[in-house]
Amino acid sequence: MATALAGLLVLFALIGPNQTVGFTPAAFLRIPLEALLAVAVLLALPRLAGRIVAVLIGVLLGVQTLLKFFDLGFFTTFARPFNPVFDWILFDDALNLVKGSVGEGGALVVLALIGVLLIGVPVLMTLSVLRLTRLAVQHDTITRRSVAGLTAVWVICAAFGVRIAPGLPVAADSAATNAYASAQQIRTGLHDRKAFANESAYDPYHETPGDVLLTALRGKDVIFAFVESYGRGALVDPDYATQINAVLDAGNQRLAASGFSAESAFLTSPTVGGGSWLTHATMLSGLWIDNEQRYRDLVDSRRLTLTRSFRAAGWRTVGVMPGLTRDWPEGDFYGYDQIYDSRNLGYLGRPFSWVSSVPDQYALSAFQRTERDQADRAPVMAEIDLTSSHEPWVPIPRMVDWNAVGDGTIFDPMTTEGATPQEVWRDTKRIRNEYRRSIEYSIETLISYVETYGDANTVLVMLGDHQPAPFVTYVGGRDVPISIIAKDRAVLDRISGWDWQSGIKPNAKAPVWRMDAFRDRFLTAYGPRPGQA
Repeated sequence: MATALAGLLVLFALIGPNQTVGFTPAAFLRIPLEALLAVAVLLALPRLAGRIVAVLIGVLLGVQTLLKFFDLGFFTTFARPFNPVFDWILFDDALNLVKGSVGEGGALVVLALIGVLLIGVPVLMTLSVLRLTRLAVQHDTITRRSVAGLTAVWVICAAFGVRIAPGLPVAADSAATNAYASAQQIRTGLHDRKAFANESAYDPYHETPGDVLLTALRGKDVIFAFVESYGRGALVDPDYATQINAVLDAGNQRLAASGFSAESAFLTSPTVGGGSWLTHATMLSGLWIDNEQRYRDLVDSRRLTLTRSFRAAGWRTVGVMPGLTRDWPEGDFYGYDQIYDSRNLGYLGRPFSWVSSVPDQYALSAFQRTERDQADRAPVMAEIDLTSSHEPWVPIPRMVDWNAVGDGTIFDPMTTEGATPQEVWRDTKRIRNEYRRSIEYSIETLISYVETYGDANTVLVMLGDHQPAPFVTYVGGRDVPISIIAKDRAVLDRISGWDWQSGIKPNAKAPVWRMDAFRDRFLTAYGPRPGQA
């Protein structure tokens, strides 16, 4: 029994898939070339040397298996493999998410399991290889004949391209292929800093004086509202499209009735499933920020951000970030005059699961009260990061009268209504349903805010930060909707050359830009051309 389990473990390390969609019986009915070579080498070595090599092989297979486990998680969550250079920082964020979903105790259990996994897998793999090596040496004649026969079969299958299923050749070399891919990933990651330095070396707006920036928006309050996990999939996935598009259609009618117009398109986000800060950095800096190293290099630079552009042109710049629970030095780089986070936003109600998540309506109400309702103020430019549609998407607030929002305690009963995150997250169908409802709530809240507080000097840029995790929707790639909403028609006339679509619901024919293209196009549309003084 122990020998069979050891064989299965080694087989998984050699030919097991690194994506959940690949887990089929056919995936394990292949001949791994690496096993044939390893057995041949081990049989040729003296006993002591063979044991040393077997230990090395076990450790390497253990490390590869860990990377495979990480890939499984990252493909499920972020639609990409784990990056050994950049992605370690994300484990802290994942732990915070687990705390918000299942509590401190559940997070400690998860942390303990990760520790066991990191130590146990290499140890168990090494013991498995040693056990199989002893068995092979004890029955060396049978082993040699088996290796020779399987090698012949491997060569014939490789020569004729024999496949057990589409994309699954019988002659497998996936362990070597995966190891090479990981090495290339590490190499690319180590060289990415130089590549990013080259990309960021030229900033066409760096020397532009503030008095000529954003002249077409003077006197306007400009709000960039990021809707968490709002991607193209929300508009086209059959599980969501009917309901969410109905909300958008009704929103168009309500905005028009209040005198507002909108233009919409899609932006391609640098991330999927998480990493909102990478999206915000890409949007505001005009550079492609798709990993933590680029993000750190960016915030250590003097790159002109949209926020800093508005401040140089005379706006008061504000960040409303209820998901922040600690100091955020990067705010100085972006150029915020004021940051409202979980500690100073004034929310006295109960949190809605994720970290210190507050209802989107409260975040917008607090912004209105602390900034826009002040007398004798300068125009304000705000980045508002909405959190109600963040995982785990439950519980979901309900809209209340704006005048009743107060300190947020009115929302307290809603925090215990319906199912708990632990109950919802046992069923993918329920997860997807709560995701849809949370997106509907966030969109409804923004539309209601514009109806209630919008005026001729209000400009709202409403956009998603990234698509949700692939298990929520596989549709739509990395694209997120973006809409510019204004009552002053002259604001939208400035972007008529963009060929965006009318309303807040872009369809399949809407333009698609990379998100890092937005900064320069926005600055050009509402101010001077790049480099023009």
